[in-house]
Amino acid sequence: MPENRSHPFTYATYPDLAGKRVVITGGGSGIGSELTSAFAGQGAQVWFLDIADSASRELEARLAGAAHAPRFVRCDLTDLDALARALAAIEEQAGGIDILLNNAANDDRHEIGNITPAYWENRMNVNLRHQFFASQAVIPGMKQRGDGVILNFGSISWHIPHTQLSLYMTAKAAIEGMTRALARELGPHGIRANTVVPGAVRTPRQQALWHNPEEEARILAGQCLPERVEMEDVAALALFLASNNGRRCSGREYFVDAGWYGA
Repeated sequence: MPENRSHPFTYATYPDLAGKRVVITGGGSGIGSELTSAFAGQGAQVWFLDIADSASRELEARLAGAAHAPRFVRCDLTDLDALARALAAIEEQAGGIDILLNNAANDDRHEIGNITPAYWENRMNVNLRHQFFASQAVIPGMKQRGDGVILNFGSISWHIPHTQLSLYMTAKAAIEGMTRALARELGPHGIRANTVVPGAVRTPRQQALWHNPEEEARILAGQCLPERVEMEDVAALALFLASNNGRRCSGREYFVDAGWYGA
């Protein structure tokens, strides 16, 4: 992917993230891989869940020299029993989970008239259901410690005019409501919950599937800032919200979209 025109990017350092036990869903590719890399770079202990074996193994090998080498856990997040087992095993191995990033999703395009009940269930399972049940699984330990952070990942898609994404947009809208409910209920236990809302992020998948000069021009015309959002921009926001610098941030949606209002 070509570089943006802006200056080279450098992550801020958050000393309190060093040693934190972090779980990232969908952490083997796309935005998730940058989240894994960014938290490992802070000295956090990272476990990342994914079904993309090849990409995840490559990422694991590339980050093997980190202070705490991230660990890949193969897990189909639509299998709630497998998800529960994976998180329980991480809790036992790590002695707890401090930060959960519910990042995994899939934005396959679809036409409204072609949606079947089975496809509806599949899309909700892929994009919404696992975020709730992953959160449910880590909450007891967080309550016991009186501290914890849950970051759920939404999408700009339902905030702007978009087509062929009705189920994805439905799931992503629900995530914001779910996050607010979690934040309100869990706040007295010292647990923060927020939604990260990425805009048109340049991931390898997005560039391969949807990139063309017309689409690029459309996106840039709809943004306040005429440069594309990078995966690092999303990870930088997640680091802040997960750190003690974001200690009074909860129950809200935080956008990293270059001010994209759609075009």
